[in-house]
Order: sequence, then structure tokens, then C-alpha cells
Amino acid sequence: MKMKAIASGSNGNCIYINGGNTHILIDAGITCKRIVTELRNTGVQPEEISAVLVTHEHTDHTSGLKIFLKHYGCPLYGTRDTLEAIADADVKAEIPGQVYRPFLAGETFTIGDLEITSVHVLHDAADPVAYRIRCGEESLAVMTDTGNYTPEILSLMQGVNGLLLEANHDIRMLEMGSYPYPLKRRILSDHGHLSNERAGTLLNKILHPDLKFVLLGHLSEENNYPELALLSVKTEVDTADNGWSSSDFRIDVASRYEASALYET
Repeated sequence: MKMKAIASGSNGNCIYINGGNTHILIDAGITCKRIVTELRNTGVQPEEISAVLVTHEHTDHTSGLKIFLKHYGCPLYGTRDTLEAIADADVKAEIPGQVYRPFLAGETFTIGDLEITSVHVLHDAADPVAYRIRCGEESLAVMTDTGNYTPEILSLMQGVNGLLLEANHDIRMLEMGSYPYPLKRRILSDHGHLSNERAGTLLNKILHPDLKFVLLGHLSEENNYPELALLSVKTEVDTADNGWSSSDFRIDVASRYEASALYET
């Protein structure tokens, strides 16, 4: 299986995943032009995308949907409440109703060669989810926009071979920064975003010998640095009493400005 973070950050998110002969996008929160350019740079034509899956309705995950779907017409998957929120915001009905494919959080469904499992995450959106994507014996997961993790989230992440994991903010930078107090409280809440430290704690609970890579994503532009996120998560792994080292697998940071490498399991 393959994964590429076309963009990941608080100003736009789009993840490309391939398994077998099936290509999908998770979220489309950047311009259609940028999505198409990076797909072609990867050797994939946009017409080959079998579906777009959305994690939730916030614009940093959905702003490019209308144009991409207009040009390429693939199905749009999301929880029922998420798709209803997207439709409510689409006042000109630019996304045709026939492309919507609603499901319930926790369901498993198939798109081509891929088996998709969703799980509800803790975020202030209509019904946000994380995804696990399986092809044969291999699987990848995308988990962003959650203030904490639940037993269901940990269960979904067990045994994955590659993972994009939110490491949104450094707690001290956020607390000392310029954000208004209510926004700070929102981000730090259980329905906000994962801090670097909490991302590391989650990662420690799902480490296993066949984990090939972890890509840290959805970094805050004001309350984090890529180097800090990487150091903080690695430190959580290296200081945990579980026998694992951060050198046991590849761990990188996804950029908001340019696409990542293409990661393979």
C-alpha cells in the first residue's frame, strides 16, 4: 500500500492512498489544481481516483471538494451527519446529490480493492471519523482532528503498517501564544486537537514490529514547529518503558506547504 500527504496542516489537508488498483483521497481541503498537480507528480491521473472520503466538514478538509468533484465526478464518502453539514453549507448545490455516499461511524465498507473502516473521533464537528484502509494483509490509517483517543480509536489503529497521526500543537506554545482564551480552551479540550505529547502517548499504545512509518500531520502554524513535533513524539517513545525506540520505524512530519514523499508498506 502507498500513502502520500499532499497537504497536512491547519490550513488544508489532503491525503492520497493506494492499494491494489484502487486510488482514493482522504479530505480535499486544498485547491483542486494543487491536488491534480501532486497526483500527476505521483504518476496518478485524477480520473483514477475512485472516491474522496472526508473526515469531517471543516473547510480545511473540504474546501477543494466542489471543484474536484465537478471535474472528476467520483463518489464522496462521509458519515451521514458530515455529508448533511457539507450539503447545508453548499448553498448553490454545486456538489450533485448523487455523489454522496453516507455511512455510519463504525461501519466497514469496500471501495474497489480497499476495505475501509471508520471510527468516531472526539472533535467539535457533526460526526468526525478516523479511517483505517486495508488491502489484503496490509493496512494504513489516517487519524487527525481529535482532542483525545478512545478505546475504539486504539482498537482501529492496532496492527496498521503505516499511519498519519495528528500532532497539532505544543501545549506551552499554545498556552503562551496569542490565541484568545476560548480558542485555547477549545484546542486543549477533549474535542479539540492532539498535542505533540498526547500523540506520542497514543503512538506508544499501538507500536508493533510491522509498523513501517508514522507521518505526523495537521500541525498548527502558530503553536508548533515540525522539529518540535518530531522531537516531542520521539521523546515520548524513547522514554516509555515498553522496549521501543523511535529508531525502530520511520517517523517524519507532513508539511502544509509541499507534498510528502510516497510512503510504501
